[in-house]
Amino acid sequence: MSNEQGDVKMTIDGHVAIISVDNVAKKNAITPEIMEKLWDHLTTFENDPNLWVAVLAPEGEHTTAGLDMPKFFGPTATARPVPNDKVDPFGLRKRSTKPIISVVQGITYTIGIEMMLAGDIVIAADTARFCQMESRRGIAPLGGAHFRYLTRTGWGNAMYHLFLCDEFDAKRALEIGFVQEVHPFGKHRERAIELAHLICKNAPIGLRAAKEAALTYTEQGEKAAIDCIPRIRDTVFATEDFKEGMRSFAERRAANFQGR
Repeated sequence: MSNEQGDVKMTIDGHVAIISVDNVAKKNAITPEIMEKLWDHLTTFENDPNLWVAVLAPEGEHTTAGLDMPKFFGPTATARPVPNDKVDPFGLRKRSTKPIISVVQGITYTIGIEMMLAGDIVIAADTARFCQMESRRGIAPLGGAHFRYLTRTGWGNAMYHLFLCDEFDAKRALEIGFVQEVHPFGKHRERAIELAHLICKNAPIGLRAAKEAALTYTEQGEKAAIDCIPRIRDTVFATEDFKEGMRSFAERRAANFQGR
């Protein structure tokens, strides 16, 4: 991919995949080429049993200024839909079953918010600025903001920011549950990677089961979440990690999980 189109890199740190958008010259504007790289890397992460947690950590001072609009909607648009077998960066089609931590800083507009909310945990720099501005342009959010604002912040906070199309800072984002931690710029990325490694101390199959159950509740309601408990129980009880967890408890030591 040429530098003019930007790039997306994935580096491996133990069981952690660090995925980084790099289109810094254009404030990490998302092009169709970048979107395709994102879904390819997320799919590689999802399908690799040795990768347990992903950290989405864009390069530079800003998360993203949003879509490179002409390349998605103009007469020469080259964007294509996410293939059904690929993990959707917006989580609207196929969604990753593994933990994803989003790192945000500086300008975090429109789809930057929607992609971070498609993950699980958000770690922000104190420089982060958020705005869901689509309705200022005569359109509306199309990447999940219309319902993920609700699940993260509640009705009143969601409508407040979706209706105003205002910009708000990291402090406000923390107050309403958009982000889980705020740190000085630079330290926030380090903290996200630290959290990823801490999560990797736990049994990955158990974590995936917990995420599956949580998604079942948000998608289908309480009864479905209750009904899935026996299947999840059978899944985790059949793993070597379950046996290791029981042994480590009896032997009063840290568990050494293998993901099987």
